[in-house]
Amino acid sequence: MTRRLALMLLCFAAGSALAQSPAQNPMPVMELRIGKHTLNTEVAHTEPDRMQGLMHRRMLPENRGMLFVFTQVALHGMWMMNTHIPLSVAFIDESGTIINIEDMQPHTRDPHTAKKPVRYALEMNQGWFRKRGIGPGARVEGLERAPPPR
Repeated sequence: MTRRLALMLLCFAAGSALAQSPAQNPMPVMELRIGKHTLNTEVAHTEPDRMQGLMHRRMLPENRGMLFVFTQVALHGMWMMNTHIPLSVAFIDESGTIINIEDMQPHTRDPHTAKKPVRYALEMNQGWFRKRGIGPGARVEGLERAPPPR
């Protein structure tokens, strides 16, 4: 067997092993309400899920988002490295009140930070909140059903 053929077989075997490895566990999905608007969110409640967020995705369906559940109430911030979708993020305090909403551009490292200490951040397609007249002071319902942060 030639070296080239042996190398090709080795690469094929490695690729096959990777393709058969178990997939990353999907994040839990839950329903939230803001006023009369219902949305489905993936819940990033673990450190690896919070780190991954919506990175590398090419689209986000309408009325679908990602809820970040933080381990501590603090001035959390978000950025858009490796994120292809323009997003809006709502920073939400422990009682479910939206503190501020920031628009974020893809592939940037600009920090977007809560104006007060928050427990949650909710990312949606850019403009989702504005199109529905949702702003600071609005209440997010259903957060009590979110998995605890880890």
